Amino acid sequence: MRQKTRAWQRSGVLVVGAVVGLALGAAPAVAHNPVWSVTCSEVSVDLSDYADSAEVTNTVTLTVDGEELLPTKEFGTSFSDRLALPAHDRDVEVRLVVKAGDGEEFDVDQTKTAPVCPSPAPTRTPTPAPAPSNSAAAPTSAPPAEPEPTRSPSAASPEPAGQERSTPPDQDLAATGSSSATPVIAGAAALVLLAGGGIMFAVRKRRTTRD
Repeated sequence: MRQKTRAWQRSGVLVVGAVVGLALGAAPAVAHNPVWSVTCSEVSVDLSDYADSAEVTNTVTLTVDGEELLPTKEFGTSFSDRLALPAHDRDVEVRLVVKAGDGEEFDVDQTKTAPVCPSPAPTRTPTPAPAPSNSAAAPTSAPPAEPEPTRSPSAASPEPAGQERSTPPDQDLAATGSSSATPVIAGAAALVLLAGGGIMFAVRKRRTTRD
C-alpha cells in the first residue's frame, strides 16, 4: 500500500508541474521596457515589450516646457522615434508620459533636461605668408624719353578770294623801266607852260595899250 501511495504522489507532482508549465507558457511575456534619452538637439524614444491586444491601448506623449513636441499617440507592442528639439538659448525640460493599457504600474512619467548646444567655433582663414623681399634686385631703368614730334613748316595761308595782291610801286618800276603816270605829268606841265605864256602875253598887251 505504501508503495502505491508514493507512486500516486509522484504522479500528482508531475501532473501539477506540467499544468503549471503549460500555464506559464500560455501567459504572454510582458516586460515593458521604456528607454529614452535627451541631447541638446533631439529626443530619442524606444518603447518595447508592451502588451498588444484589442482590450489594451498604450499611449505616449512628449512635451518641451509644457509645449507638445509629440501629441498623444497610440502604439502596440513597441514604439520608436527621433524628434528634433526646437532651437533654445537656455536649458529646457523634456517630459515623457507613457500610459500602459494593461496596468498603471507600467506607466511612465519622467522629465529630463535638454542643455543648450555649444556654439560652433569660428573658422580661421590662414593668413598667407608675405613674399620675401629681394633687396639685391637691380634698379629699374627709367623709360626712354619719347622724341619730340617734328613740326613741318606751316603752308602759307591762301589770300581771301576777291582781294588782289598789292604790289609796291618800286617793284613795278624795276620790272617795266617806266611809270604809267609819266604821260599825265608831262601833259600837265605843258598846260602850265601854255597858261603861263598866255598870261604874260596878256600883261604885255595891256601895258602897250596904256602907253
